[in-house]
Amino acid sequence: MTYAVSEIRSAGRPRKKRLSHATIEPWLYLSPAIILLVVVLLVPLVIGISYSFRKFSAFKSEYVGLGQYQAMLSDQVLGQALINTLWWTVTSLFFQFFLGLGLALLLDKPFWGRKVVQALVFLPWAVPSFLSGLTWAWLFNPIVGPLPHWLFALGLKAEPTNVLSDPATAMWGPIIANVWFGIPFFAITLLAALKSIPSELHEAAAIDGASPLQRFTKVTLPFLAPTIAITVMLRTIWIATFADLIFVMTEGGPAGSTNTVPVYIYVSAFKSLDKGYASAVAVLLLVLLIAYAIVLIAIRRSLVRHA
Repeated sequence: MTYAVSEIRSAGRPRKKRLSHATIEPWLYLSPAIILLVVVLLVPLVIGISYSFRKFSAFKSEYVGLGQYQAMLSDQVLGQALINTLWWTVTSLFFQFFLGLGLALLLDKPFWGRKVVQALVFLPWAVPSFLSGLTWAWLFNPIVGPLPHWLFALGLKAEPTNVLSDPATAMWGPIIANVWFGIPFFAITLLAALKSIPSELHEAAAIDGASPLQRFTKVTLPFLAPTIAITVMLRTIWIATFADLIFVMTEGGPAGSTNTVPVYIYVSAFKSLDKGYASAVAVLLLVLLIAYAIVLIAIRRSLVRHA
C-alpha cells in the first residue's frame, strides 16, 4: 500500500512540471512582442506623462507639479484648438463613413468593371499622407490648381481665390483631403463585413416581401453594427490625432482657423520648444480619447449582445 502511494506521488511530479512548462511556454513565445510593446509604447508614454510635470528651458528643466495643467485652463488658443479638433473630426468622420458605406454596398454587388472601381477606391489609402497634403494644397491653389476656378464657374465663389487662405473656409480644405484619404478604410472594412452576411437571410427576407430598404435596416445593418462601432472608434482616434494633412496644407493657419490639438502639440514642442506644456496637452487629448473609446466599446458590447 505504501509502495502504491509513493508511486502515485512520484507519478504526479512530472505532471506538475509539465503544467508549469505549459504555463510559462506561451509567455516565452510572446516575450519579444511584449518587450517591443513596452519599449515602443509604454516607456515613451511614461516619459511623456513625466514631462507634463516639468517646465523646460533652453538648458535645464524644473519640476512644476500641476502648473502646466493649470496653465491650460486659461489658454484660449487651446480652447479654440479643441473646437477645431471637434469640427475636423466629426465632419471628416461623417463623410468618410457614409461615402465608405455607399462604396461598400456598391462593390458588394456584381457589375461590369467592379475590379477597376475597387482598385480606384482603395488607391488613396496607399498614398502617403504627406504627399496627399501637398497634392490637395496644389489643387486649391488658384495659380496651379483647378479647384478655385471650378468653384468660381459653379458660382460657389465670387472669384477664384485660395480656399486655404480664408479663415472662414480654410478648414474645408484639409477636411476634403482627409475624406478622400480615409474613405478606403471604411470601404474595405464594411465590404468585408458585408461578405460575411449569409445570403440566405436576404433571400428569406425577399421571399417574405421585405423591400430593399427594409432588408438593409432589418438584416444588413444589425450585422454591420458591431463592425461599424469598432471602425468608427478607431477612425475617430486616428483623425483626432492626425496632424500631417493640416500641417502640410495650412500649418494651423490662417489666424489659427485650422489649428487642431495635434498641430498645437507639434508647434508647442518643436517650434516653441515647450516640451512640458506640449506633453500636458497630449495627456489631455489622451484622456479624452480614452473616455471616448470606453463609451464606444460599451456600445459595441451591447450591439454584439443584441445581434
